[in-house]
Amino acid sequence: MPAVLKQKPIGLVTNATGFAGPPAVQALLDAGFHVLAHDAAFADPQAWTHFASARTDLEPIHAGEPETIIAQIHESGREIAALVSNDHHPAPSYPVDTAPLDELRRNVETLVEFPFRLVRAVLPAMRRRGGGNVVMVTSNRTRLPLSGAAFPDAARAAANALVRSLAIDCAKDGIIVNAVAPNFLYSEAYYPSAVFKSGETGRAYVRQSVPVGRLAEPHEIGEVIAFLATVKTRFLTGAVIEFSGGWPFGPPRPSV
Repeated sequence: MPAVLKQKPIGLVTNATGFAGPPAVQALLDAGFHVLAHDAAFADPQAWTHFASARTDLEPIHAGEPETIIAQIHESGREIAALVSNDHHPAPSYPVDTAPLDELRRNVETLVEFPFRLVRAVLPAMRRRGGGNVVMVTSNRTRLPLSGAAFPDAARAAANALVRSLAIDCAKDGIIVNAVAPNFLYSEAYYPSAVFKSGETGRAYVRQSVPVGRLAEPHEIGEVIAFLATVKTRFLTGAVIEFSGGWPFGPPRPSV
Protein backbone atom coordinates (compact mmCIF):
# COMPACT_ATOMS: atom_id res chain seq x y z
CA MET A 1 0.00 0.00 0.00
CA PRO A 2 1.28 3.54 -0.68
CA ALA A 3 2.61 5.41 2.30
CA VAL A 4 0.27 8.00 3.78
CA LEU A 5 1.78 11.48 3.50
CA LYS A 6 1.85 13.34 6.76
CA GLN A 7 0.21 16.75 6.45
CA LYS A 8 2.47 19.62 7.36
CA PRO A 9 1.47 21.76 10.37
CA ILE A 10 0.09 25.19 9.58
CA GLY A 11 1.98 28.26 10.77
CA LEU A 12 0.71 31.83 10.49
CA VAL A 13 3.06 34.84 10.50
CA THR A 14 1.47 38.28 10.61
CA ASN A 15 2.91 41.47 9.11
CA ALA A 16 5.28 39.21 7.24
CA THR A 17 7.20 41.83 5.26
CA GLY A 18 8.36 43.89 8.25
CA PHE A 19 10.63 43.66 11.28
CA ALA A 20 10.93 39.97 12.29
CA GLY A 21 8.46 38.81 9.64
CA PRO A 22 10.86 37.58 6.91
CA PRO A 23 13.10 35.56 9.25
CA ALA A 24 10.03 34.16 11.03
CA VAL A 25 8.58 32.96 7.72
CA GLN A 26 11.85 31.35 6.68
CA ALA A 27 12.41 29.76 10.08
CA LEU A 28 8.95 28.15 10.05
CA LEU A 29 9.48 26.90 6.50
CA ASP A 30 12.79 25.39 7.56
CA ALA A 31 11.05 23.78 10.55
CA GLY A 32 8.61 21.97 8.25
CA PHE A 33 5.55 24.21 8.42
CA HIS A 34 3.21 25.16 5.63
CA VAL A 35 3.31 28.91 6.21
CA LEU A 36 0.49 31.40 5.75
CA ALA A 37 2.14 34.80 5.41
CA HIS A 38 -0.11 37.72 6.27
CA ASP A 39 0.55 41.27 5.13
CA ALA A 40 -1.63 44.03 3.70
CA ALA A 41 0.99 44.51 0.98
CA PHE A 42 0.11 41.14 -0.51
CA ALA A 43 -3.05 42.62 -2.00
CA ASP A 44 -0.61 43.61 -4.74
CA PRO A 45 0.29 40.42 -6.68
CA GLN A 46 3.71 41.84 -7.56
CA ALA A 47 4.51 42.38 -3.88
CA TRP A 48 3.59 38.78 -3.17
CA THR A 49 5.63 37.42 -6.08
CA HIS A 50 8.66 39.37 -4.88
CA PHE A 51 8.25 38.16 -1.29
CA ALA A 52 7.52 34.53 -2.10
CA SER A 53 10.60 34.24 -4.33
CA ALA A 54 9.56 30.81 -5.69
CA ARG A 55 9.42 29.28 -2.20
CA THR A 56 6.97 26.41 -1.81
CA ASP A 57 4.72 25.76 1.19
CA LEU A 58 3.99 29.48 1.40
CA GLU A 59 0.64 31.23 0.87
CA PRO A 60 -0.43 34.89 1.14
CA ILE A 61 -3.17 36.44 3.26
CA HIS A 62 -3.89 40.16 3.04
CA ALA A 63 -7.06 40.62 5.10
CA GLY A 64 -6.91 43.60 7.43
CA GLU A 65 -8.87 42.54 10.52
CA PRO A 66 -7.57 39.79 12.84
CA GLU A 67 -10.91 38.00 12.94
CA THR A 68 -11.07 37.95 9.14
CA ILE A 69 -7.56 36.54 8.87
CA ILE A 70 -8.42 33.61 11.13
CA ALA A 71 -11.86 33.08 9.58
CA GLN A 72 -10.38 32.78 6.09
CA ILE A 73 -7.97 30.11 7.29
CA HIS A 74 -10.65 28.10 9.07
CA GLU A 75 -13.03 28.38 6.12
CA SER A 76 -10.38 26.66 4.01
CA GLY A 77 -10.58 23.70 6.37
CA ARG A 78 -7.22 24.29 8.06
CA GLU A 79 -6.24 24.92 11.65
CA ILE A 80 -3.23 26.81 12.95
CA ALA A 81 -0.63 24.90 14.93
CA ALA A 82 1.67 27.89 15.47
CA LEU A 83 0.79 31.57 15.42
CA VAL A 84 3.56 34.18 15.17
CA SER A 85 2.17 37.64 15.89
CA ASN A 86 4.87 39.91 14.50
CA ASP A 87 3.81 43.37 15.64
CA HIS A 88 5.73 46.56 14.99
CA HIS A 89 5.09 50.28 14.70
CA PRO A 90 7.24 53.37 14.07
CA ALA A 91 8.70 54.83 17.26
CA PRO A 92 9.51 58.52 16.79
CA SER A 93 10.25 60.64 19.86
CA TYR A 94 7.62 63.17 20.95
CA PRO A 95 7.90 65.90 23.60
CA VAL A 96 5.32 65.35 26.31
CA ASP A 97 3.68 68.74 25.80
CA THR A 98 3.00 68.26 22.10
CA ALA A 99 2.78 64.47 21.70
CA PRO A 100 -0.25 63.67 19.46
CA LEU A 101 -2.71 61.45 21.33
CA ASP A 102 -3.81 59.82 18.09
CA GLU A 103 -0.32 58.33 17.88
CA LEU A 104 -0.74 56.82 21.35
CA ARG A 105 -3.95 55.17 20.17
CA ARG A 106 -2.23 53.83 17.04
CA ASN A 107 0.56 52.33 19.16
CA VAL A 108 -1.93 50.56 21.40
CA GLU A 109 -4.12 49.41 18.52
CA THR A 110 -1.17 47.99 16.59
CA LEU A 111 0.92 46.53 19.40
CA VAL A 112 -1.71 45.43 21.92
CA GLU A 113 -5.22 45.34 20.47
CA PHE A 114 -4.35 43.62 17.18
CA PRO A 115 -2.45 40.68 18.73
CA PHE A 116 -5.09 40.29 21.46
CA ARG A 117 -7.86 40.05 18.87
CA LEU A 118 -5.78 37.64 16.81
CA VAL A 119 -5.17 35.29 19.74
CA ARG A 120 -8.81 35.48 20.81
CA ALA A 121 -9.93 34.55 17.30
CA VAL A 122 -7.65 31.52 17.06
CA LEU A 123 -8.37 30.11 20.53
CA PRO A 124 -11.51 28.07 19.78
CA ALA A 125 -9.84 26.06 17.02
CA MET A 126 -6.64 25.58 19.04
CA ARG A 127 -8.74 24.27 21.92
CA ARG A 128 -10.49 21.81 19.60
CA ARG A 129 -7.19 20.48 18.29
CA GLY A 130 -5.87 20.11 21.83
CA GLY A 131 -3.31 22.89 21.93
CA GLY A 132 -1.10 25.22 19.97
CA ASN A 133 1.90 27.52 20.17
CA VAL A 134 1.53 31.30 20.16
CA VAL A 135 4.64 33.43 19.68
CA MET A 136 4.47 37.20 20.00
CA VAL A 137 7.26 39.47 18.78
CA THR A 138 7.36 42.33 21.29
CA SER A 139 10.30 44.46 22.46
CA ASN A 140 12.93 44.70 25.15
CA ARG A 141 13.19 48.50 24.83
CA THR A 142 11.16 49.01 28.01
CA ARG A 143 14.12 47.81 30.09
CA LEU A 144 15.62 51.26 29.59
CA PRO A 145 12.88 53.85 28.91
CA LEU A 146 13.85 56.82 26.77
CA SER A 147 12.93 60.48 26.91
CA GLY A 148 10.14 61.26 24.48
CA ALA A 149 9.26 57.58 24.04
CA ALA A 150 6.25 57.31 26.32
CA PHE A 151 3.97 55.96 23.59
CA PRO A 152 6.06 53.04 22.28
CA ASP A 153 7.41 52.26 25.75
CA ALA A 154 3.91 52.08 27.24
CA ALA A 155 2.53 49.99 24.38
CA ARG A 156 5.47 47.59 24.39
CA ALA A 157 5.22 47.14 28.15
CA ALA A 158 1.52 46.37 27.70
CA ALA A 159 2.32 43.81 25.00
CA ASN A 160 4.74 41.97 27.29
CA ALA A 161 2.15 42.04 30.08
CA LEU A 162 -0.42 40.67 27.62
CA VAL A 163 1.79 37.67 26.92
CA ARG A 164 1.99 36.75 30.58
CA SER A 165 -1.75 37.17 31.17
CA LEU A 166 -2.77 35.23 28.07
CA ALA A 167 -0.41 32.43 29.07
CA ILE A 168 -2.32 32.00 32.34
CA ASP A 169 -5.71 31.92 30.63
CA CYS A 170 -4.62 29.50 27.89
CA ALA A 171 -2.51 27.10 29.94
CA LYS A 172 -5.38 24.75 30.84
CA ASP A 173 -6.11 24.17 27.15
CA GLY A 174 -2.58 23.14 26.22
CA ILE A 175 -1.96 26.44 24.44
CA ILE A 176 1.35 28.09 25.27
CA VAL A 177 1.94 31.81 24.81
CA ASN A 178 5.47 33.17 24.75
CA ALA A 179 7.31 36.18 23.37
CA VAL A 180 10.67 37.09 21.96
CA ALA A 181 11.51 40.66 22.94
CA PRO A 182 14.26 42.12 20.73
CA ASN A 183 16.31 45.26 20.77
CA PHE A 184 19.24 46.07 18.50
CA LEU A 185 17.82 43.73 15.86
CA TYR A 186 18.90 44.84 12.40
CA SER A 187 16.01 46.19 10.35
CA GLU A 188 15.82 49.11 7.99
CA ALA A 189 12.91 50.49 10.04
CA TYR A 190 14.77 50.74 13.35
CA TYR A 191 18.50 50.24 12.76
CA PRO A 192 19.14 51.08 9.10
CA SER A 193 22.27 49.62 7.57
CA ALA A 194 23.61 52.94 6.30
CA VAL A 195 23.78 54.28 9.85
CA PHE A 196 24.39 51.29 12.11
CA LYS A 197 26.36 48.94 9.87
CA SER A 198 28.18 51.22 7.44
CA GLY A 199 28.40 54.43 9.49
CA GLU A 200 31.19 54.59 12.02
CA THR A 201 29.18 56.71 14.48
CA GLY A 202 26.33 54.22 14.46
CA ARG A 203 28.64 51.26 14.71
CA ALA A 204 30.44 52.85 17.67
CA TYR A 205 27.08 53.43 19.38
CA VAL A 206 26.19 49.77 19.00
CA ARG A 207 29.59 48.62 20.26
CA GLN A 208 29.25 50.82 23.34
CA SER A 209 25.63 49.83 24.03
CA VAL A 210 25.50 46.08 23.34
CA PRO A 211 27.81 43.65 25.13
CA VAL A 212 28.10 41.41 22.06
CA GLY A 213 29.22 44.47 20.11
CA ARG A 214 26.93 44.25 17.10
CA LEU A 215 23.35 44.22 15.86
CA ALA A 216 21.49 40.91 15.76
CA GLU A 217 21.04 39.44 12.30
CA PRO A 218 17.47 38.57 11.27
CA HIS A 219 18.12 34.84 10.98
CA GLU A 220 19.13 34.80 14.65
CA ILE A 221 15.71 35.90 15.86
CA GLY A 222 14.27 33.38 13.42
CA GLU A 223 15.99 30.62 15.39
CA VAL A 224 14.26 31.73 18.60
CA ILE A 225 10.88 32.06 16.91
CA ALA A 226 11.19 28.57 15.42
CA PHE A 227 12.06 27.16 18.83
CA LEU A 228 9.00 28.72 20.46
CA ALA A 229 6.77 27.69 17.55
CA THR A 230 7.83 24.04 17.70
CA VAL A 231 8.54 23.40 21.37
CA LYS A 232 6.52 20.45 22.64
CA THR A 233 6.64 21.05 26.37
CA ARG A 234 3.53 22.78 27.71
CA PHE A 235 5.46 23.96 30.76
CA LEU A 236 7.23 26.75 28.88
CA THR A 237 4.59 29.46 28.78
CA GLY A 238 4.39 33.11 29.76
CA ALA A 239 8.07 33.63 28.95
CA VAL A 240 9.32 36.91 27.48
CA ILE A 241 12.73 36.03 26.09
CA GLU A 242 15.06 39.01 25.99
CA PHE A 243 16.86 39.10 22.66
CA SER A 244 19.17 42.07 22.91
CA GLY A 245 22.76 40.86 23.15
CA GLY A 246 23.01 41.50 26.90
CA TRP A 247 21.61 45.06 26.71
CA PRO A 248 21.02 46.98 28.90
CA PHE A 249 24.03 46.90 31.15
CA GLY A 250 25.46 49.42 33.56
CA PRO A 251 28.88 51.08 33.57
CA PRO A 252 31.87 48.94 34.60
CA ARG A 253 32.29 48.58 38.33
CA PRO A 254 35.57 49.77 39.83
CA SER A 255 37.98 47.00 40.69
CA VAL A 256 38.32 46.25 44.38
